[in-house]
Amino acid sequence: MTSPVRALWDAPAAVPSPPRRVWRDWALVAAIPALAVVEASVRPDVPWRWLWAVVLTALAPTLLWRRTRPFTMLAIAFAVGTGVGLATAGGPQLYTTAYFLILLYAVFRWGSGRAMIAGGALVVIGMLLTFLASPPEVADIVGGVAVAVTVATLGLAVRWRRRARSRELEQVRLLEREQLARDLHDTVAHHVSAIAIQAQAGTAVAATDPGATAQVLQAIEAEASRTLREMRAMVGVLRAPDDALAPTPGLADIAALGTTDAGGPTVAVRLEGDVDSVPAAGAAAMFRIAQEAVTNARRHARAATRIDVHVAVDPDGVRLEVRDDGGGTATAPAGYGITGMGERAALLGGMCEAGPAPDGSGWAVVAAIPRAGWTA
Repeated sequence: MTSPVRALWDAPAAVPSPPRRVWRDWALVAAIPALAVVEASVRPDVPWRWLWAVVLTALAPTLLWRRTRPFTMLAIAFAVGTGVGLATAGGPQLYTTAYFLILLYAVFRWGSGRAMIAGGALVVIGMLLTFLASPPEVADIVGGVAVAVTVATLGLAVRWRRRARSRELEQVRLLEREQLARDLHDTVAHHVSAIAIQAQAGTAVAATDPGATAQVLQAIEAEASRTLREMRAMVGVLRAPDDALAPTPGLADIAALGTTDAGGPTVAVRLEGDVDSVPAAGAAAMFRIAQEAVTNARRHARAATRIDVHVAVDPDGVRLEVRDDGGGTATAPAGYGITGMGERAALLGGMCEAGPAPDGSGWAVVAAIPRAGWTA
């Protein structure tokens, strides 16, 4: 067995699984007997017309299982039809017989590879037996083969198109999961890191300065409240319809990252240029990158007292630089945060680099998004 034939033979049934039956199936089963009776009544020249009307009526229920048992239903219909045709020394001449093509379509649309091969062979054998019993004209042979091939091809085309669509939807779901994972990481990591730093400071001053401890607890409460608000906003975006999405953070919101907490390094933010000219996608990406960079600096920079955040918007695009003054190399493990920063910038045609500052003082994160990235 050649490789293409083996691949087709081993092909599974269509995915996703078909509906068991819908209202159209019952409508077809009800309409076909009526059509067969009407056609038999108005075509007295057709031999054995009433026998064929009864046969077609009896086979109509096969349409109800054509999706779940496509080959079995096709085999029943073609076996009975071919047997009656051989017994009457003539093929079915009622036009209502065309509904057999729906069963053929179902095999190639929903069936497994074995069902498709066996169904195709069954149709060929049935046509050959009918042709041998009552030799038709060449034009009839060509027409019959062309119709069968067209129906089978249509079933395959719809099947492959639906499979491609399912793969596209799955890819979209994966991208959405990655986006959600980045947003959750950036939001939770930033605020939880601030809470952890404040808690460490509170532990250090609890025994000697109760007033400072109260301030630390207030700061922890504020950070926890902000975390809950952002989490609720994200959940609201996921649950809301498309026309009711919550606003995304922008470049101006980077200013809110600035802090002067006694329990950690001071975060100084400087914005330059027309920050309102940056579209929402680029502004949100830069905000999340800045948020993650500040979080990493607060968590990993050794003995850092200051974190500088500089955002500049110019005709070429938007550039972000986050630097700390930690001693030595502020090593940060290449985890999900750094990976997410790079992915956010790359999606808009930009770049993001993180590493020791060129002058050897602390750690630097540099990100840039070209204007073409947000106007494309």
